[in-house]
Amino acid sequence: MNKSEMRDAILEAKKSKGATWEAIAAAAGLAPEYVVSACLGMNHLEKANADPLAEFLGLGAELSAALQEFPNKKWDQMVPTDPVIYRWYEIVGVYGETIKELIHEKFGDGIMSAIDFTMKIDKEENPAGDRVVVTLNGKFLPYKSW
Repeated sequence: MNKSEMRDAILEAKKSKGATWEAIAAAAGLAPEYVVSACLGMNHLEKANADPLAEFLGLGAELSAALQEFPNKKWDQMVPTDPVIYRWYEIVGVYGETIKELIHEKFGDGIMSAIDFTMKIDKEENPAGDRVVVTLNGKFLPYKSW
C-alpha cells in the first residue's frame, strides 16, 4: 500500500465509522495535528502508534506499515486553490517578510524549525464570529559560519 492508497483508506474508514480526528489521534496516542498529517501522508508514525490507529479504524497491518513508511513530502500545485490552504499562502505572502524580520531581530540570523516543531489548532468562540487559533512552535536554528 502506498501513501496515496493509505490516505484514501484512512479517510474512507474515518467516514464510515463516523470517527473524529481527535478520536483517531487518541487511539494513536499522539496530538491530532501530527496524526492528521501522518494520515494524509506528510509524516510517519512509529509502529507503537501506527498499530493501534490501524486497529481503531478496523484496518490491517498493511495500513500500519504504510503509516510507518517515511513520506516523500511534495505538493502537486505551486499555490493550491483550496481556499483554506490558499489563505496560508496569502498569510505568508503578506506577513512572511514581517515574520522573518521579527525572528531575526529577536533571535539573530536563522530559521524556525519545521522538524523540531509542534502545532496546535483551537477554536475560540467569539460573538463577532468564531476564531481559528493556530499556534506554531518551532525550535530556532541559527545559521552558522564556516
